[in-house]
Amino acid sequence: AGGGPVTLVAAAQSAYLAAAGVLLVLGRERLLLAALSPLLAGAAVLPWWEPGPALRAGLPLLALLATLTVTGWVLRGALAVPAVTDATRPRLLWSLPYGLFGLAAGVLVLLEGREEPYAVIVLTLSMGPAEWLLYRYRGLSVAALRATATPAGFLLRSAGVLGLCLLAYLAPLLPAALLTGSDPAALLLLAAVLWTALLLQAFGAAWSSAGICLAAAGGAGAVVLFRLPPGAALALPVACGAAALCLVACALWLLGRPAPHA
Repeated sequence: AGGGPVTLVAAAQSAYLAAAGVLLVLGRERLLLAALSPLLAGAAVLPWWEPGPALRAGLPLLALLATLTVTGWVLRGALAVPAVTDATRPRLLWSLPYGLFGLAAGVLVLLEGREEPYAVIVLTLSMGPAEWLLYRYRGLSVAALRATATPAGFLLRSAGVLGLCLLAYLAPLLPAALLTGSDPAALLLLAAVLWTALLLQAFGAAWSSAGICLAAAGGAGAVVLFRLPPGAALALPVACGAAALCLVACALWLLGRPAPHA
């Protein structure tokens, strides 16, 4: 019975993420922003006014209903458009690594939430800047490609761009972790894993990122489930640290060449 409210919140968040994902894929970011306007307005006045429990629960619910309504309207219009006659349906196998990565990411975040619940909130809020930095990485990489004349020079510049974007993403998470009383090491390593894996997926390296994240999730999960050494407290930082190193190496190997950015 105690898990009822938590289950409802998780279901609502899952519904929102599914609907928001549809809107983002279909290029309807402005509609998503409009649907979230009640929640944004409520958050803006929090420093000066206490809305009370009714509005605290009502505004997120209103934003969720607006997002679901807008998504239904957009999907209705998209499905009404005649299908392209010569288009080929993507193979199911092509989508498999993305689903496996989602499963691995969910397990890693779940393990973090067991130890540090507030860290999950910080991680969720950081997804917006993470997406923006993925976009900026592309622009900075193209600029680096234009500014270099040799493969070795581009590799060095590409490593600098990767380090800069990763640092820009992780730096604000450190004070956020300290503010919420979370373990900074676990949060930053998990965030590094998720961001670098998303970067690789954005450039088509879905299987490598999924495999590394699955190995990290499986290893950390096994340690927690079977109470193996080094223990639950260290399982996630160790697994994410190893995964982050592997993902960064893959990113440098793949994205340190001019071809993916041409």
